[in-house]
Amino acid sequence: MNFLKLPNEHSGVKLTLFFIIVAYLFSLSMRYIWVADFQSVPQFHWHNELMINTNDGYFFAEGARDILQGYHEPNDLSPVNEPLALLTAWLSKIVPVSFETLILYMPSFLGSLIVIPIILIGRTLGQTSIGFIAALIASITNSYYNRTMTGYYDTDMLTIVLPLFAVYFIIFAIIHQRNRFLIPITLAFALNQWWYPQSYSLNSAILVMTFIYAIIFERKNHYFYKIALFIIIGVLSLPIWVKLAIAIGVFSFFHFRPALDQKWFWVLFGAIIVIYFATGGIDPIWAQLKGYLFRETVSNEAGGLHFYNVAQTVREAGNIPFTVFAERISGHTVTFLIACIGYALAVFAYRPLLITLPLVGLGFIAMSAGLRFTIYAVAPIAIGFAYFIVLISRPIEKGWLKYIVLSVFTAVALYPNYLHIKEYKTPTVFTAGEVSILEQLGKIAGHEDYVVSWWDYGYPIRFYSDVKTLIDGGKHSGDVNYPVSYILTQPQQNAAAMARLSVEYTERRFETNNPDDITKMMFKAYKADSVDDLMVTIQLNPASLPKPTRNIYFYLPLRMMDIFPTVTLFSNLDLKNPNDHPQQPFFYMTQEAKDTGKTIDLGSGISILKEKNSLKIDNQEVPIKGFYQVGYDKAQKLSVNEQHFASDGLNVIFMASYGRFLIVDDFYFNSSYIQMFVFDHYDPKLFTPVILDPMSKVYKLKV
Repeated sequence: MNFLKLPNEHSGVKLTLFFIIVAYLFSLSMRYIWVADFQSVPQFHWHNELMINTNDGYFFAEGARDILQGYHEPNDLSPVNEPLALLTAWLSKIVPVSFETLILYMPSFLGSLIVIPIILIGRTLGQTSIGFIAALIASITNSYYNRTMTGYYDTDMLTIVLPLFAVYFIIFAIIHQRNRFLIPITLAFALNQWWYPQSYSLNSAILVMTFIYAIIFERKNHYFYKIALFIIIGVLSLPIWVKLAIAIGVFSFFHFRPALDQKWFWVLFGAIIVIYFATGGIDPIWAQLKGYLFRETVSNEAGGLHFYNVAQTVREAGNIPFTVFAERISGHTVTFLIACIGYALAVFAYRPLLITLPLVGLGFIAMSAGLRFTIYAVAPIAIGFAYFIVLISRPIEKGWLKYIVLSVFTAVALYPNYLHIKEYKTPTVFTAGEVSILEQLGKIAGHEDYVVSWWDYGYPIRFYSDVKTLIDGGKHSGDVNYPVSYILTQPQQNAAAMARLSVEYTERRFETNNPDDITKMMFKAYKADSVDDLMVTIQLNPASLPKPTRNIYFYLPLRMMDIFPTVTLFSNLDLKNPNDHPQQPFFYMTQEAKDTGKTIDLGSGISILKEKNSLKIDNQEVPIKGFYQVGYDKAQKLSVNEQHFASDGLNVIFMASYGRFLIVDDFYFNSSYIQMFVFDHYDPKLFTPVILDPMSKVYKLKV
C-alpha cells in the first residue's frame, strides 16, 4: 500500500490554472479538425456556416428558436423547457455569433470543460499531474469525442462534465471534512439531474457508493453521513430551487445548532429518505434497467396491441464487441487494459476514488446495454492510466527524464484517439440541397400542418420547415411508429387514409388527454379488430374519415431508401399476436453492380441472368417480373422505361441517376414510398405534388 501511494504534489493555484488552460485548449484544437476537414465542402453549409451532425440537435435547436421567437402552443412538441434549449436561447442573446455558429460550437466549448473536474480531482488527491494527463486523454477519447465533437449539439456536452463535478465535490469533502463543502455537492447533483434527468440512476448509484464507503471505512465518522444526506437532497425529484433551499436549511441547522446536530441528525436523515422514495425512489432506475438490459423485440402496449420495439433497431442500444468497447473507453485495447490495472491500483492507493466506481460500472454495462454507455467510464479509466504511468516512472530520479518518459507514454495513449478523430468524418445531418427543400416546404406549409416521414427526419423537418410531425427522435415507440410505417409501406389509398386518421387522432389525443395510443383509438372508433378491418370500413364509407383540420404533407427523401426494410418492420406484424412473425418482404439495394457479359453481378450472391430474364439468388433462380430503368435528363425530368417478363417474381429497378439497383417484391413495389419517390407515380385524387427533387419529394394530401 505504501508503494502504491505517490508523494504529494504541492501544486499552487497558478500551476493548476495553467494545466486547465493547456488541457482545455488541447481539447478544443482536436475538435477543430472536423471543422477544417469540412470547411470547404459547400453542401455541408447553410446560412454561411457548417451545419450540425446529430439529428437530436435539431430538437433542442427548435426549442431555442421558439424561445427566441416567443412562440409555443400546448400541443407542440417543441422543447421550450429543455435545459439545453434554454441555455442556447440565453447564450444567443449575449454571444455575438449567429444561431447556427452557436449550436455548432457549443459542444466543443462546453464538452471540453471535462478537463476541469478531472484536474481538480487529481489536485485534491495531491496528484495534479495525474489529473492533467488524465484530462488530456479523457477529453479526446473515442466515445467522449464522438459525443462532444464540433456539431454534436446535444445534452452530452455536459452529461459527463456535471457528474464529474459532483464526484469532485464529494472527494473534496471527504478529504477536507468541513460543513461548508456540503452545499456544492447538492448544487452539482441538482444541476446534473436538471440538465439530464436520465442521470437519476447514476446519481443514486453514487449515493449508494458513498454509503458503502462510509460503512466500510468511516462508519463512526458522522461527517460522511452528512455527505450522503446532501447527495440525497441533490437527487430528489424536486425543482432545483427547492433542493437548494432544503440544503441551505439543513446546512444552517448543522452550522448554527451544532449541539442538536447529533441528536436530530438521523430524524432529519430519515425524513429526507422518505421524500426520496416519495418523489421517485428506485422506480426510474428500474424503468431504465428494463429499457436497456431486458429488451424485447415486441413491446406490450395497453389494450392488448403489440408493437415492434425500436430498441432492436438502434445500434447504440445493442451488444458490442470487446475491442470496440475498449477502444471507445481508452482509444486502444492495450491502453484500456493498462488503464484498468491502473484504476484498480489507484483505488487501493486513494480510497476516495471509489466514488467514481458507479461511472465505471455504468460504462462497463455497455457490453450488453449498448455503446452509448462507454462514455461514462472514460474519465475514471483515464485517471487509472495516468496513475499507472506515474507509478512506474516513480523510480526515475532525474526530473527531466521523468517528464520525458511521462510525455512519451501520454503521447502513445493519445495517438490512437488522434487517429480516430482524423478518420471520424461524420457528415452533417442533411445536405444544403435537402435543407433548401425543407425551408421551401416551410414557406408552403403552416405551423399547424403535419409532415409525414420516418422518425429519423422528424427533428430536422420541424426545425427547418416549422411544422408538426407524428414521430421524431424522441417520440418513436412502437405504437406511434406503426401508423407511419404503414403509411410509407402500403399502397397510396391505404396510406392516404391512415395519414388522415393518424394526424386527426393525434390531435384528438392531445386535446382529450386520452391514455390510449392512436391505433387503439382508431380501432375503437371504427369497431375494427385489425388494420385490415379498419381499411375495409373506410373504403366502404370514405365519408367516415375524420374531417380535415389541417394539411398533411408526405416528405419522401432518397436517404430513406437505406433504411426502408427497417421502416417496414414496425407495421409488418400481427398487432394481436406477438408470437406470430410474418415473413418479411424482399428488398435488396446495391450500388456495386458489375456487368460480366451474360450476367450483372449485384453482390451478396445476387445476379441478373440477362438471357433468362431471371435473377440468381444464391443457388435459386427467380423470374424477373418487371425491369424498370428510371433516370433524370439534363432538365431534371424523370423518365421511366419498363419491360415486363413474367406474371410472378421479383421486380428489378435500375435507378440510373443514382447508380443503384433495387430488387423488390410486389409489397415494396406497390408501397407509397417506392411509387411516389422512385417513379413519381401518384393518385391525383389523393395527392398533389409539391416539390419533386431528385433528393427529396413532397406531396400534399387532398383527403
